[in-house]
Parts: sequence; C-alpha cells; structure tokens
Amino acid sequence: MKKKETGKLIIVSNRLPVKAKMTEGRFSLEKSAGGLATGLDSLQVDYEKHWVGWPGIYPSGPEQEGALVEALAGDRFHPVFLTEEEITLYYEGYSNSTLWPLFHYFYTHTRHDPEFWEAYKKVNLLFMEKMLEVAGNEDIIWVQDYQLMLLPSLLRQHLPEARIGFFLHIPFPSFELFRTLENREELIRGVLGADLIGFHTYHYMRHFISSLYRITGIESNDNTFSTGHHTLCVDTFPMGIHFRKFRDAHMQPGVIEARKRFREQYLNSRIVLSVDRLDYSKGLLQRLEGFRLLLHHYPIWIGKVSLVMVLVPSRDSVDSYHDLKTHIDETIGKINGAYSQPGWIPIHYFYRGFSFEELTAFYHESDIALVTPLRDGMNLVAKEFLATKAHRPGVLILSEMAGAAIELTDALLVNPNDVTQMANTLHRALNMPLKEQKERIKRMQRIIKKQDVTKWAGDFIDELEEIHLRQTRNTRKLLNTQGRKEMTRRFTQSGKRLIILDYDGTLVPFHADPAAALPPPSLQKLLHRLAATDNINLAIVSGRNKEFLDRIFPFPQLTLMAEHGAYRRTGGIWESHYRKDLSWQSEIIRIMQDVTSNTPGSFVEKKETALVWHYRNSDKWLAEMRTTQLVNMLIYPCTRKHLHLMKGNKIIEVKPAEYTKGSAISDYFQYDAYEFILAAGDDTTDEDMFEALPDQAFTIKIGQPSGKARFTLPGPADLINLLKQLVPKGENHPPLLPGK
Repeated sequence: MKKKETGKLIIVSNRLPVKAKMTEGRFSLEKSAGGLATGLDSLQVDYEKHWVGWPGIYPSGPEQEGALVEALAGDRFHPVFLTEEEITLYYEGYSNSTLWPLFHYFYTHTRHDPEFWEAYKKVNLLFMEKMLEVAGNEDIIWVQDYQLMLLPSLLRQHLPEARIGFFLHIPFPSFELFRTLENREELIRGVLGADLIGFHTYHYMRHFISSLYRITGIESNDNTFSTGHHTLCVDTFPMGIHFRKFRDAHMQPGVIEARKRFREQYLNSRIVLSVDRLDYSKGLLQRLEGFRLLLHHYPIWIGKVSLVMVLVPSRDSVDSYHDLKTHIDETIGKINGAYSQPGWIPIHYFYRGFSFEELTAFYHESDIALVTPLRDGMNLVAKEFLATKAHRPGVLILSEMAGAAIELTDALLVNPNDVTQMANTLHRALNMPLKEQKERIKRMQRIIKKQDVTKWAGDFIDELEEIHLRQTRNTRKLLNTQGRKEMTRRFTQSGKRLIILDYDGTLVPFHADPAAALPPPSLQKLLHRLAATDNINLAIVSGRNKEFLDRIFPFPQLTLMAEHGAYRRTGGIWESHYRKDLSWQSEIIRIMQDVTSNTPGSFVEKKETALVWHYRNSDKWLAEMRTTQLVNMLIYPCTRKHLHLMKGNKIIEVKPAEYTKGSAISDYFQYDAYEFILAAGDDTTDEDMFEALPDQAFTIKIGQPSGKARFTLPGPADLINLLKQLVPKGENHPPLLPGK
C-alpha cells in the first residue's frame, strides 16, 4: 500500500482481535483466528495501528478495567467496556436478531424490538466516546461491519477532517427487505459519515445505492455521493485470505501429523468436507439433504464416500440456533441410521472448533469441499480449501449465493436450495478427472493469490487516501468565507459588472413538476434589485422556454436567454437567433415518445428549438436503462441531421448543434467591457458557459465540483446568500414590483 506520512490507522470493530481471560487474578490474551483479525493484522502500514473494540469479558469494577487496559495497551488495543445487558440487547439483540437475519434474507427470523434499537444506539455512542479518546482529525478510522452502522456519522460530527472508512462484511439486502426496518433511514445516514463505504461484491453495493436513493433521495454520480459539504464513495473490495499461510501449511510438522491421522481415520473413503459455524444462513440442513440424495440416487457411492461435517458452536443460546442444532443432530442421525454399513458411516460429525493445523489437514486431504450457504457476504472457507491444495486435486462445490462465487467461477456452482442439483453436482465432482480438478484449482488459486487479504486491506486504505486527496482538492474549490470576501471586494471595487446565472438547480431546486419550480418572492426581489442597479448587467441563461422565463421575471432590466440562447430578451423585447427549420423534429419526437410509453413518469417537452425527454419522476433504475436505450436510438439520426444530443440533469435534450450557452453569451457579451464577471450553473450545459468566459471570471458550479469552474457551492440556497452579499449597500434601490 501507499506510504502515509502522518496520523494513525484506527480499526474499530465489535470485538478486539484478542479475547481476554482472567486466570488467577491476571489477564491473559488469546489471539483471534477470524478472517478480519488475520487480514488487518497482516496489513503493512508505515504508521501506528490501533484497534478499538469489546474485549469479550466483563470486568468486575474499575480496578479490573484498569488492569485490562494496561494489559491491552502494549498492542495498542483500546477496550470498550459493555455490560452483559448491553451485549444481550445490542449484540445478540439488534445486531444478530434484527440486522443479521434481515441482511441474509431471513425475514421470518427478524425481531423488531424497540429495546434492541435503543441499546444499539447507546453502544454506538459508547464506541464514539472511546474513539474520541484515541482518534484525531489527522487519523484514518476504519469502522467494521453491521454492529457499528451509526458510528461513522457520529464520528464525523466530532472529527470532520478525519478519513473515515466503513466496510460491511455481510450482504446488503435488496431495498424491498431493507425498507421493512423501522430505523432504516437512521442506519443509512449513519454510514454516510464515512468517506468510503466498502462491500464484497457489486450486488451488495447496488442494493445499498438503491436503498440510499429510495430512502433519502440522495443520488449517485457513478459511485460518488454528495451530502451537503461532504462527498463520499462506495466501492467493492472482495476479501481474501492469507494465501501463503494456507498454501505452505501442509509441510508444517503439526499439519503433517494431523494429515496422517486424517488418512488413517478415513482410509477407505472419498471425503466431502463441510466446515461452518452454526448458523441458519449456511444452508446446513439443505447440505445434509443434498448428501442424502447422493446416496439415494447414486447408491454406487454407499460405503465409498463420507461427509465430514465440522460445525463450530455459535449463538446456541439463541432459540433459533438451538432449534437448528437439534434439527441437524436429528437429520444426521437419520441418515447414518439409514445408510451405515459395518466399518463405514456416511456422516462424521464434529460439533466443536479445530486448531489451524487440524483444519488445514482436513482441507488438504479432502476430495471435495461442499460450501453451500443460503446467503454469505464472502465465505473464506472456500478460499482456504483452495489455497491448501498446493499441487493436489480437489473440487470446490460453491453456492451461487456466496460472495466468493463472483470470483471463483471454476468452482461447481449450485443453487443451495436445489438439493437435487446438489446431489447431481456431488456425483459430477466425484467423477471429475484429476487433470480437470487440478486445472480448475490452479486457475482459482491464481485469483485468490492475487486478491489476498493484505491486498484487500491495502486497496481499501489506498482508495480512502485517494478519496481524501480528491476531497481536499474539491474543498479548495469550495467558495469559503475568505473567497466570498474577496469576491465581494472585487465586485464593490469594479465598474461595469456582469452576472450570468442558470435557473433550474442553480437559483431554484429541481422539482418533480418543472412548471412548479417557481422563484419565491424573496428571490424575485433580489434579482430585481441587482438587475436594476447601475453598472450591473444581470442575465438568466436557461434551457427553459421564453414564455416561462418571461412570466416569472417580468421586470425588463433583466436579460433573459431562453432555450440555451436561441431566444434573447433585452429591454423587455424578445429576439430570435434560431433558424426555424423544424423538419428534424418529427423523427426525434417519434423515438422519444416510443420510449416514454414504456417509462412511467417520463414525458416529452417540445420547445421551439429543442425536444427534451424528462425522467425525473421515473423509477431511477428503469430510467437508467431507458436513457441508454434512447441515446443509442438517437445517435444516428442526430448525427445525420447535425443535431446536438445532450444528457443533462434527469433530461435528454436534442437541439440544433449551432448554439450552446457558451456561444450564446459569447455572441452577446463583450467580456473586455466588464471589470467583474460572475457565472453560476449546475449542469453539463453550463460547462460550455464556464469555458467561454475569461480565466479571471468567478465561475461557480452548484453541486458537484467541475473541472471548468473555478469554485463550487453546495446548492441554490448558498448561491442566493452570496448574491445577497453583492447587493450594493447605500445605493438607491429600484422600486419593488407590485405585490413583491
């Protein structure tokens, strides 16, 4: 990863990467073997790395807390102390009884309890308080997973300059599921405090973007979002494993001994390996049924193939997990009872954890890995199995619903709910030629070797740093207090002054109904005063038609340019600069109307000089598809008829190519006659205007920064406040319009 000069990297997760234990009055620390802990531990950085999380123990009082803080300090671990009740309500409650099942598409397991939510908020606040003891504005803060979705925004309030990342390690559900949460908006806005939000796959990212838009109305520009003064990005980072650790493990003495014991135990059987923790998202009962059907439909494998099922205990105090464990035990008993033979049983079942050496031996010696979760954020077991194979054959059977399936396309992919397909795929795997097995494994090993856990973590931090640099550059473009003062000073000291403004999105926010996007009386008063002041030439340059602009701005002192300059009003009189050849419109409008009929909420606006397809009120994703279709349909006729095809803010516009906002103002205004020039706009149509103006002009992009504008402001309200500062003080203002 790239070198960072200053600051700390602070990782924040529900748990510290160690588990504290009290033995004879002293604390001992046991290192976690989890994928996250391993990955972040291996991250090579040039600055201090700290970790904040719950230590997994309940100290009896301040004295024990102090002793634990001291024991953890050497590794730069910072404990957040939680009570048993907080763990019950926040962790077992909202995190794992509300968010976990819903995010894994188990809606019926989801519990909606207000007490859970209150505890979740409280614990996120406790984490924030601990972070404020550890972190500063110069630091990188990386928040991990669904237990802390409120934390990024809480931190942003107190550390506005910090680089904050958030990574979700589980799936993000579709909007139709996410919307069922009572606190959906709070969760969404909680993660928006981050500069970078990471997911394992594009599908999860797409679901998040959909929910963000539908719940908050915040739209993306590719994978970038703007929330007021804060810009953030979302992206995908498929998590990997410590490849070399697993690849080289088979030659370790402990692993060699464990491999020997494994072969002796299963001497006469082909081995299908299943390794998971106890969870209903893992598809364990379906997996057992798939193996049973293998024996039922293909009896040739009876006595020759065994399933080794390793099930790591997890949350078995929770009713749904306890019930699942009972069903698993019963199912294994029935299968073994039905198919066992002297010296052979179909399923070898282990309900416990295994050491790294033992687990690696299982991977290395097994013929098939059966990894079939019903839903999984990534699934590292699949990658661990592949890495341990070295030059040995083997087959990975992988669920389509696992995040890893996006990368591991040489696995035999199955629908985990289709137990017949699973049985048939097991049969295919058992018959797969050794050469094909090795070739498939080799191709997948190349992928996981390249995308290992260190690269995953390094890529995330690097992108977070790059986003911070872009934000810094964009912040420099933001017209701050000092910049406003300088602009006001230049304005006041200048003689002739020119102000050119776009309308929609610049002076007024966009409206679902364009006809309803009207200026408030206060804005009309402001523009009237500016336009009627000596030595100020104020012009509105808009894509709107002249009838609309004439109606909302009746005072003649204001210059109006309608339809991007095709029509111009000076002194209250309209002039046309458009050659009225409308022969091109019939073909274009027919194409637009065809698309409109299949896109609810869209409509075609027919101007005198242009045709505009509006889709602001259409479903976002349907509209995106239709815009692509429409653009493709319009490219040829627009090229043939010398028309300009332009994508704007929720519009596609077609007009003759002979004029733009840039050409319109250049044809009319003599820039060298003005000592001060200010121009503001929000859309791609305004880029031509910015480019046409002299370098010394104060050009302002409303919304996202522009490469062609010198400055940026967040929204119309900010521009109006700026214009208010420019109203000359102590001069004779023109009379207000009647009723204004």
